[in-house]
Amino acid sequence: MERLEDKIKTFGKYGDTGKGGITRLCFTEPNLQARAEFCRRCEALGLSVKTDDMGNIYATKPGKEDLPAIAVGSHLDSVVRGGNFDGVLGVLTGLEALETMIVEGIETRHPMTVLVWTNEEGSRFRPAMMSSGVIAGKFDQATMLAVKDEEGIAFKDALEASGFKGDATNRFSTKGYSAFLELHIEQGPVLEAEGKDIGVVEGVLGMVNYEIKTRGQANHAGTTPMPLRKDALYAMVAVIQYLHDELDKLDPSLVYTTGEFSGGPNVHTVIPDNVRITIDARHRDPEVIRQVVKVIESLPAEIRGCPVTYREQWARNTIDFKPDMVGIVEESTKTLGYPYKRMYSGAGHDAQYIADLVPATMIFVPSDTGFSHCEEEHTSLEQCWKGANVILHSLLALDQK
Repeated sequence: MERLEDKIKTFGKYGDTGKGGITRLCFTEPNLQARAEFCRRCEALGLSVKTDDMGNIYATKPGKEDLPAIAVGSHLDSVVRGGNFDGVLGVLTGLEALETMIVEGIETRHPMTVLVWTNEEGSRFRPAMMSSGVIAGKFDQATMLAVKDEEGIAFKDALEASGFKGDATNRFSTKGYSAFLELHIEQGPVLEAEGKDIGVVEGVLGMVNYEIKTRGQANHAGTTPMPLRKDALYAMVAVIQYLHDELDKLDPSLVYTTGEFSGGPNVHTVIPDNVRITIDARHRDPEVIRQVVKVIESLPAEIRGCPVTYREQWARNTIDFKPDMVGIVEESTKTLGYPYKRMYSGAGHDAQYIADLVPATMIFVPSDTGFSHCEEEHTSLEQCWKGANVILHSLLALDQK
């Protein structure tokens, strides 16, 4: 447990906000420092370290037989003012599992690889899960390389300047790998509320994300009579209320969020003439998602004198991890005697893309108070250690299988 604590504390220094969290955006200096620290630790253990053409890092312990590797890992980048556990814990528990094998002299038939995915959060370069998406054929590589951050820096240029650009032949593939495990904090309150140590993840919820706009008429705030106004913000208030009223009639396990909002001209003496929001909805059942879309499509074409438009930005189907992979994690958890819950992830993760290439699954550990993507994010050392134990036992079980 002391080794894992040292790893968590050390990596928490890279991008430390001074308030308990980190800001470690892709290929910024703190991210590069964390990547370098990971490589140093892997090389000190005798692992071979290589990178691919998207900057993903692969640290491998050889196996006794000529077999595809079993991979475990997550990401080292963060959101702005994020926490010390999101993503990085999956890397560190994977590294801890391999270090345990080395220290204890545990040999495996398969090579074992700890993997760091590049730009999972998408906080600097959109979209999220960019590199695993390219590897899995979800995104066009040339398009992703051309993506620019808010300062106009292209991902391609940041990748080349990072020193972590490798060769495409090093990519994760169905030929080189046979399975993938990803440990992650739950990022929600369920495990803590139910007194469970481990979430055995069966899959990732399907989702849909729409952009909705209202268009009004800018005019003077002091001279335009109320009945003659076309206030885009006032219209959007009605849109949001309509969505909440109608979506609340659907399945109670549906979750939805108005996450982005903007408007203009954003001047205190001018009536707003344009407002934009996004609506993000997630559920396991595709029929419920279809019902969400019907609600959005039923929005009036005009509200309070303002035209209303919408468009789908992206969507994903529910991902079901292979039952035998989920079963291996469940049996490992049972063997260790940890209370657990089978569950679906509401958040997206690299494992959902990699599941199209090889059998994959995930392991959740509790998030205190359900906090994540914030500086208050925390998981106790004991719970992190239990997660690492499940990783170790699951890797060894996969190796025998």
